[in-house]
Amino acid sequence: MMTLEITDTDEFLHVQTICDFATLVGTYARGFSIIIEPFDERMPHIPDPVLQLCCHDASLAIRPVFERFQSVVITSGTLSPIDLYPRLLNFHPVVSRSFTMSLTRDCICPMVLTRGSDQLPVSTKFDMRSDPGVVRNYGRLLLDMASVVPDGIVCFFVSYSYMDGIVNSWNESGILRDIMQYKLVLIETQDVVETTLALDNYRRACDCGRGAIFFSVARGKVAEGIDFDRHYGRLVIMYGVPFQYTLSKILLARLEYLRETFQIKEGDFLTFDALRQAAQCVGRVIRSKADYGMMIFADKRYSRHDKRSKLPGWILSHLRDANLNLSTDMAVHIAREFLRKMAQPYDKTGGGSGRKTLLSQEDLEKIVFEGSMNDMF
Repeated sequence: MMTLEITDTDEFLHVQTICDFATLVGTYARGFSIIIEPFDERMPHIPDPVLQLCCHDASLAIRPVFERFQSVVITSGTLSPIDLYPRLLNFHPVVSRSFTMSLTRDCICPMVLTRGSDQLPVSTKFDMRSDPGVVRNYGRLLLDMASVVPDGIVCFFVSYSYMDGIVNSWNESGILRDIMQYKLVLIETQDVVETTLALDNYRRACDCGRGAIFFSVARGKVAEGIDFDRHYGRLVIMYGVPFQYTLSKILLARLEYLRETFQIKEGDFLTFDALRQAAQCVGRVIRSKADYGMMIFADKRYSRHDKRSKLPGWILSHLRDANLNLSTDMAVHIAREFLRKMAQPYDKTGGGSGRKTLLSQEDLEKIVFEGSMNDMF
């Protein structure tokens, strides 16, 4: 195009895109693959071909950082399990430490809910997620919590499609109407403007004392970057385990690469990724030492040790045995007790709970003088 001295380049934007794509394909020999999808699997009857260049090796992205800097500190609240990251990023850590949170009081209350009030197990496993009993128990959980928890509640679902389906079911059964008697309900959508407006209305409802519930999706924009601190988030409910879509061609290609290159099993990576996302979601509600909040992992799979042990240490250190394998009634009782405890005054500085008195220099001299006179007699 430069040789032909073409000035009107707008007509050739698509050709430039193909050239850029071909340049990227030729740049990397390992860690990438080309995936061709002739149609969207959700609508197989509509041709929609997509050609993608996918990066499967995260170490390629962080390698320039390691090459440029002599000392690199990687820190996060969701680096768990910490031993998997050196394998994924292909480096040998000099120091690897996991710390608990230094809190002045037990201001975090994580719970694992495995069954509803009718003792039916709850889960978002593919063979259970559409069960009317599971949908009803999830709705009853939110309804009971909305009647107990003040201010803001945030709910995270495993996908947009599951959130749409369960909200429609709650609407048809009347559960949603009952919930809205206690709090307003706002929903995250895939439209950025709509979600921003919903978040603004959510905060306004919490500020004026009406209270609100925000429905969001794990791996969505809200889960990644919005904080629900103070009264904006007194409870977060994680509905299910947010596994990736396991039939995705991109995910399958990455799992194959990790297995062959780093000897990481498919199940280990999927569980690690899902529990990291769950920790990312529930961590939205606690942003300072003066803050407090509850976290409910609403899925029977969280009661298994191999799943639960992948959660960060700062959550596990507050997850007591009494808060495992709960029903809805038991979770509501624990929530009442926790909120009553958090309502008590406490020393925000972290010092002793004894009284402190400020004395003037004159009072201090008087006390010292009287004390010395008593010693004389």
